[in-house]
Amino acid sequence: MALRSITTAKTLAQFLNQPFGIASVAAAAGATQSRSIKTFSLPDLPYDYSALEPVISAEIMQLHHQKHHQAYVTNYNKLVEQLEDAVQKGDAVTVVKLQSAVKFNGGGHINHTIFWKNLAPPREGGGEPPSGSLGNAIESSFGSLEALIQKINAEGAALQGSGWVWLGLDKEFKKLVVETTVNQDPLVTKGPLVPLLGIDVWEHAYYLQYKNVRPDYLKNIWKVINWQYASEVFEKESH
Repeated sequence: MALRSITTAKTLAQFLNQPFGIASVAAAAGATQSRSIKTFSLPDLPYDYSALEPVISAEIMQLHHQKHHQAYVTNYNKLVEQLEDAVQKGDAVTVVKLQSAVKFNGGGHINHTIFWKNLAPPREGGGEPPSGSLGNAIESSFGSLEALIQKINAEGAALQGSGWVWLGLDKEFKKLVVETTVNQDPLVTKGPLVPLLGIDVWEHAYYLQYKNVRPDYLKNIWKVINWQYASEVFEKESH
């Protein structure tokens, strides 16, 4: 992802530079040492908008990427500059007021950046089941890949409102977990968890094609899941 730098407080930079999530902004309140923080630009997709059809239509992909993801990036960048200004002025009230919006839009960018990597056209390996160490870990934790898919589909379908369903690696206990997060909360809001696979269950991810039948969307998306990416993250983070 492309980045540009602005200057703010050290602890604020640490808060905003989390690789998979956003920590509490409250740590910025007493910061004095300056360093650089980074704003984002919309990442390119590694495939054409039509490449995931018929599972996900080109229209959905284009709107999802160009409109929804772009909006999170645009809003996040504006909020970061406002937050920097508030910290430099010592305006604690504004820092606190901006916290939820920074989390929402920053989380939206983080989650969608992972989501695009979690998908791949079938001709490029999408839908091919995981093997190697991740495949073994899935069998050990859930009994089979089919059991894991059923669990993710059930939890994703049951999630009220908007949010995400995740397969994550618990870094503390060295095990795989299935979690859900609401709205645009990143997975790290649930603990020391590394996202291996995230499925967007906001209606904008599927409604134009699947209407209100979220279970059908969840059933079909496995045909374009990029298990190779999940395996690479698992290999890197499980040692």
